[in-house]
Amino acid sequence: MAENGAAETASEAPQVKMNVLNQFIRDLSFENILAQKGVQGEVTPDVNVQVNLDAKKRSPEHQYEVAIKLIVTSVNKENTSEKLFLLEIDYVGIFNIEGVPEDQLHPFLLIECPRLLFPFLRRIVSDVTRDGGFPPLNLETIDFMALYRQELLRRQAAEKPDLVS
Repeated sequence: MAENGAAETASEAPQVKMNVLNQFIRDLSFENILAQKGVQGEVTPDVNVQVNLDAKKRSPEHQYEVAIKLIVTSVNKENTSEKLFLLEIDYVGIFNIEGVPEDQLHPFLLIECPRLLFPFLRRIVSDVTRDGGFPPLNLETIDFMALYRQELLRRQAAEKPDLVS
């Protein structure tokens, strides 16, 4: 009897369907500041990566656009005012998503969709930095769930009124 009830519950739950319809570079900029300024001597790079995510509904039914925006700066560790390169990329995926409950759609768009796009973005960053005259930059895996939680906490803290009187 319990098996039959579990089967009925599973069939009632909506089946999540997700397809990547397209992915593309919306914007890309790479500046080799090291070559432009002709920095002399040994340089030890220090790389900083900033990640921004954006998601929005598109006009066709069940379609969403998810963008990962990276700003990658590299400076000389010995002289942090000496920039080596600057890479900015806006990488976008178009997804068809069905069966995700409305209250779970926001985290789904900002965790699962970027997770699918990230390997392709990582390869592009590696190729661009290599082609720009630097060793290929292999980005560490980004924990999109941790990023999402961090952003939720930041927003909650911003909404709380100051209790200092």
